[in-house]
Amino acid sequence: MPRLSEVIATLENLWPAERAESWDAVGTVAGDPDQEVTRVLFAVDPVQEIVDEAVKLGAGLLVTHHPLYLRGTTTVAASTVKGRVVHTLIKNDIALHVAHTNADTADPGVSDALAGALDLRVVRPLVPDPSDPEGRRGLGRVCELDHPVTVREFAARAAERLPATAQGIRVAGDPEAVLRTIAVSGGSGDSLFDQVRAAGVDAFLTADLRHHPASEAIAHGSLALFDAAHWATEWPWCELAAAQLDEISDRHGWDLRVHVSKTVTDPWTAHAASITTSSTMGAPN
Repeated sequence: MPRLSEVIATLENLWPAERAESWDAVGTVAGDPDQEVTRVLFAVDPVQEIVDEAVKLGAGLLVTHHPLYLRGTTTVAASTVKGRVVHTLIKNDIALHVAHTNADTADPGVSDALAGALDLRVVRPLVPDPSDPEGRRGLGRVCELDHPVTVREFAARAAERLPATAQGIRVAGDPEAVLRTIAVSGGSGDSLFDQVRAAGVDAFLTADLRHHPASEAIAHGSLALFDAAHWATEWPWCELAAAQLDEISDRHGWDLRVHVSKTVTDPWTAHAASITTSSTMGAPN
């Protein structure tokens, strides 16, 4: 049975804190290094529902992709939303560890897991990490399909393969255009359009696409866009990360029980589709 410090050392080896962006908040947020760990739960968000799930599971360690406190705070009072999370963790001897942008650029990382969920073959990073001489780490991935598919077909694949959310998959582009290469980036990706255009891919799948960047991107040419829910594009990493820790546990004889939360923590809970008509009156005032 390993101590928390041993498990954390393993996680830091997978996703070194020094590879996180300077603005990020990664690493261990709560936990006694000497406590023993038997169960680990992976999730995207360190929200109360997930912490309560860790309590019910009897987990000694919760590993999340998103930070609990990305910016500074002056209180962890239980009367606050995040303070209640901290109190629940400590009262139940549950440690919290965060791997965020250091997991985004890892090899394998968040976008590798996303590509795997979509049955895409990774060719190279979209934004290579200059510190990696092998050219495998970096943000996003440039991928190839095993056979050409239309925009409509790939949208259906993404909707089927990614976790279900209220948003589903939004699409920009000719539904019958044929795709052979696709760039993917888990999480918010509309800051990467310059790199996507430079990669010369047929399409880009990411999350949180805004109106103006998306409009400008499709105006440049025939690039198709797939906009999925932020949570859905990052959840596949939880399964990848859990499998990595599981393998390490077996190698060390730790007998850890590693779990992945299937609780949907995407903030959007419902979707009402617009009703299409043959009217040419234009948009309402």
